[in-house]
Amino acid sequence: MDVKSAFLNEFIEGEVYVRQPPGFESARFPDRVYKLRKALYGLKQAPRAWYARLKSFLLKSGFVMGSADKTLFLLSHGGDTLIVQIYVDDIIFGGSCHALVSSFVEQMSREFEMSLMGEFLFFLGLQIKQGLEGTFVHQAKYTRDILKKFNMDDSKPMTTPMSTNMALDADEDGEVVDQKEFRGMIGSLLYLTVTRPDIQFAVCLCAHYQASPRTSHRQAVKPIFRYLKFTPELGLWYSSSFSLSLRGFSNADHTGCWIDRKSTFGTCQLLGTSLVSWSSRKQASVSLSTTEAEIPLLVDSTSAISVAKNPVLHSRTKHIDVRFQFLRDHYEKEDIDLVHVVSANQLADIFTKPLEFDAFTRLRDPPWGCHVGSVPWVCQDVPIAVWNQIGPVPV
Repeated sequence: MDVKSAFLNEFIEGEVYVRQPPGFESARFPDRVYKLRKALYGLKQAPRAWYARLKSFLLKSGFVMGSADKTLFLLSHGGDTLIVQIYVDDIIFGGSCHALVSSFVEQMSREFEMSLMGEFLFFLGLQIKQGLEGTFVHQAKYTRDILKKFNMDDSKPMTTPMSTNMALDADEDGEVVDQKEFRGMIGSLLYLTVTRPDIQFAVCLCAHYQASPRTSHRQAVKPIFRYLKFTPELGLWYSSSFSLSLRGFSNADHTGCWIDRKSTFGTCQLLGTSLVSWSSRKQASVSLSTTEAEIPLLVDSTSAISVAKNPVLHSRTKHIDVRFQFLRDHYEKEDIDLVHVVSANQLADIFTKPLEFDAFTRLRDPPWGCHVGSVPWVCQDVPIAVWNQIGPVPV
C-alpha cells in the first residue's frame, strides 16, 4: 500500500519557517514568511516526522518493532503473524491469516488516506514472483537497464564475473578515468548484490578503488557487466517448504591481497535451503595465521571451523583467546554445532576469491542431485514447477 501525501500527516517539532511560494505572495505582508504547523515535502524533517507518526500508530495497534530493523513491525494474534515493512510512504505487508491482513488494511484506511497496490510484484527495482512452492526475487529489468546505461548491452558475455588471474592494485601510474562514471558503475552493481550474491566479491574488490580509479580498475569492472549479460535473470529462491534450521558458512582467504596482505573473508547464512544473509569484506589488519584470520570471522558469523573441536590446535589461539573461548562456550552449551566443511562444499568461498567456472557454478547453482553444502540459493528465472523437483538438502 501507498500512503497519499504521507508527509502532511504529522505536526513537526520546533519552529520551521518557509518563504512565501512564488505566485502566492501576500500583497498585504510581502516581507513575511510562513510558520509551518505540519511537515512539508522537501523539508528535511518531513521523513522523520512521518515515521514517528506511523510508528506511534502501529505500536498503539499492538505491533512490536523489530530489534535490528526499526522499519519492521510484527503483530502476533493467536497463532498467526502479520509482518509490516516500511519504506518512507510505501508499506509492504503480509501475514499467515487473511483475516489479519484485511483487518490491518481497514485500520490503515481509517487512519490515513491509502492506495492499495495489490499483490507484491515490483518494488525499488526488485521483481517478485510468488507461488505456492515459494517466492523468487530477482532484478532482471534493473540488470538490463544498467547494461544499457553503461553501454554494455552489446558486450560479449562471460561465464564468471572475474578471472582467477585478476590482480588489482592502486596503479598510480595508470591513466585516470572518469570518477563519476566509475562510481556510478560501482553503485549500480552494489545495489544489484541485493539479489546477486554471486557478484558480491568482484564488486567489493573493485569498489576499493573508487577514490582514484584508473583504466585497469575500469577494465576489472567490465567483466562483471559481461557476466551479467550472460546471466541477467539470476535471483534468489525462497522455498515455502524448507525446514527452519539455521546454517552458516564462513571462510577467509588468508593474506589474499598481494598488495597489503590483508585477508578477505566471506560469510553466508541459510534458513533451511534459502540464503538470507551474506557478506564479503577485507579485514582491517593483517592476520599472522589462518587461525587468526578465521576465528574473528567465526565470532561474527557463529559459523564453522575445526579448531574449536581439535585440542591440538588450541595452543595456536592464545592471542585470540577471548574470541575462541566465546566459540567454545557456545559449542559446549550446544547452542551451535561447528563442522569443518571441505572446500568443494564451502559456500563461503564464492565470497572470498575468484573461482574457476566449474567451482563457481557448483557453489552458485542448485544441482539436481543434492548433497551437503549444495543449496538452491541462486536460480534462473524458470517456472516454479521445475524447481519443485529439487529435493531436501541433508544437514
